[in-house]
Amino acid sequence: MDLSIIIVSYNTRVDLLNCLTSLRQHPPSVSHEIIVVDNASSDDSVAAAEACEGVRVIRRPTNGGFAVANNDGLRASTGELILLLNSDTVAPPGAIDQMVERIRRSPDVAVLGPRLVDAAGRAELSFGAMLTPLTEWKQRRLVKGVAANDPEIVQQVESMTRREQRPDWVSGACLLVWRAEAEAVGGLDERYFMYTEDADFCASIRARGRGVLFSPDAEIIHLRGRSAATASAATRAAYERSHLAFYRKHQPLWVPLLMLVRLLRRQ
Repeated sequence: MDLSIIIVSYNTRVDLLNCLTSLRQHPPSVSHEIIVVDNASSDDSVAAAEACEGVRVIRRPTNGGFAVANNDGLRASTGELILLLNSDTVAPPGAIDQMVERIRRSPDVAVLGPRLVDAAGRAELSFGAMLTPLTEWKQRRLVKGVAANDPEIVQQVESMTRREQRPDWVSGACLLVWRAEAEAVGGLDERYFMYTEDADFCASIRARGRGVLFSPDAEIIHLRGRSAATASAATRAAYERSHLAFYRKHQPLWVPLLMLVRLLRRQ
């Protein structure tokens, strides 16, 4: 098997069906399997996915989060390459094949991320430098500028995402990785319920001397944050826990300052 596509879903029935439909209508030409890992959804996502031909569904009894569910899919899969794909994405014709072809051309690359765009075609800043307070501030400024449709920032991000780059991380919304590399680092770190697990995963890959590549040749539509929208308060709390976990692991000197800032914001 060339490729295993792993899709984690939590109460995203409509988006999940759109994603699976795009894969059925424009399937990769390489041999592949599609595995949906459902995090105990309550919106009939499981039944909808099971009704799709050629889709294998793993039902989780509880919502274990993004990393846990993807690791379940990884263990159940057989592909030489693994594509982690959000349920709120749509794969245009040829996009996944382009990703596979590009990673195969670079023996030093273990992880590849494509260009992500929203429904209006605006580019998403889906890669970046290793997380620090400064790099996060820069990233957040650009992300907010795109969301606000600031013409200068939209054009800046458009330009940035038209160039192939070697960032420190790429977004887990659509991330292609060699199985051997994913298994060598133990999969995704399950301390992260959701958020920052992609940056951590890429850091583990890079620590082994392997490369991370952003390739604009392939373009995936990403409808951003649809699972998060179903439980915003819980999502915010999960983000804060994952964020601190990341800094404790990679940048421990910043942790006291981050905790102080959060305390002040709550007052």
